[in-house]
Amino acid sequence: MRRFDGQELVIATHNSGKAREISDLLKPYIEKFHTAAELELPEPEETERTFTGNAALKAVSAAKLSGMPALADDSGLAVKALNGEPGIFSARWAPNKDFGIAMAEVNRRLGKSADRTAAFICALAIAWPDGHVETFEGRIEGQIIWPPRGDKGFGYDPIFIPEGDTRTYAEISPEEKRATSHRARAFAKLVEQCLATQ
Repeated sequence: MRRFDGQELVIATHNSGKAREISDLLKPYIEKFHTAAELELPEPEETERTFTGNAALKAVSAAKLSGMPALADDSGLAVKALNGEPGIFSARWAPNKDFGIAMAEVNRRLGKSADRTAAFICALAIAWPDGHVETFEGRIEGQIIWPPRGDKGFGYDPIFIPEGDTRTYAEISPEEKRATSHRARAFAKLVEQCLATQ
């Protein structure tokens, strides 16, 4: 496992909500962050079939183009009754980043299904300009509800209730979500293996 020992990191995303959440999680370990949007890096086409594959693809692209280590996240909602969809296509179900449409589509496809179990999955990849990559995955189980509730989250948060709670991710404070989410679980692995001092 390669350790990250630099001061600057590129967050390989054009999603401001995701960039904010990632930088907040990593502030204790890294001095300065850049985003792919800020550096005007192109978004590579996500051609892999897994969250981990797409995270690695984005991290490697940003690291090579920027000349700095880069971290990418690929995450999404996997609904059991929809055979894991939207899965790696979670963002693509939201035309023009309109997740209201995406959430309505999930609910429409579920119809009267009694099984509304789902999981949020997050894959992280940290890549160096020489092409070396380390990957980590976190997931949290939960339930899909309708109608959406809450205004604190982003993406599919308003229709997802995480295990052990009665609130949607959009009803939970950002600080509480950061402590328990699928992304938090993946980051705990990243920090332990790549960032934390031995």
